[in-house]
Amino acid sequence: MERPDLPLPRVSEARAAERATSLAAHLDRLHRGRSAEAILRAAIDSLFRGRIALVSSFGADSAVLLHLVGAVNPATPVIFIDTGQLFEETLAYRDELVSRIGLTDVRSTGPRPERLARLDPESFLWQTNPDLCCRIRKVEPLAAALGDFPAWISGRKRFQNAQRANLPLFEGDGRRIKVNPLAEWTAEDLESYRRDHDLPAHPLVKRGYLSIGCMPCTSRVKPGEDPRAGRWRGLQKTECGIHVRDTLEHEGSGI
Repeated sequence: MERPDLPLPRVSEARAAERATSLAAHLDRLHRGRSAEAILRAAIDSLFRGRIALVSSFGADSAVLLHLVGAVNPATPVIFIDTGQLFEETLAYRDELVSRIGLTDVRSTGPRPERLARLDPESFLWQTNPDLCCRIRKVEPLAAALGDFPAWISGRKRFQNAQRANLPLFEGDGRRIKVNPLAEWTAEDLESYRRDHDLPAHPLVKRGYLSIGCMPCTSRVKPGEDPRAGRWRGLQKTECGIHVRDTLEHEGSGI
């Protein structure tokens, strides 16, 4: 299987990453104890005004963060990665939420056709090399979509799995700042907010899918399991790569 090119990061990128990490640590200390709404308002209206995007999978928990961002500014760019292997229910859910919340700048991105033709012509790469599959279908498209944005918003939460247990509110992510306004929220917090604001649930949640990604790599979650246990079941893999910095910073994207 062909290995993607991984050029060494430029010195300027390394220095930019150091600055981003330092700034993120300062912002994290400054915003501890503040609500998700306050964090988002600071990030969108002040800290990174006109220079921040929300990245959303329109998955199981996505409605809450989309609604929070829409309440601050519905014109905030929302980046959606259509991998070509998503559930039809996810695509329909995306359209429903965009209409319901009134989001006005949703940007769909996806894998480059020439990359798929060369590396995954039969769409079976998820079976033989899931890391490379995630890279060409998710990581690379997001790197291109984020472009010159110096910051982006993530919907990760500490309760989702052990790897996210110490997730900060702000973190350095290559040369970018990543904002995690829901880091401290619980599953109960999410459900309470969704119910209070009459937000629709992803249609697959009631069927036992508590974390929803690409169709081939998503399964139902059993009682007592982490919400993300249904992703890449049976594999030594817990993340798609978007949130794993050492696989991304070589792209020069800082995702």
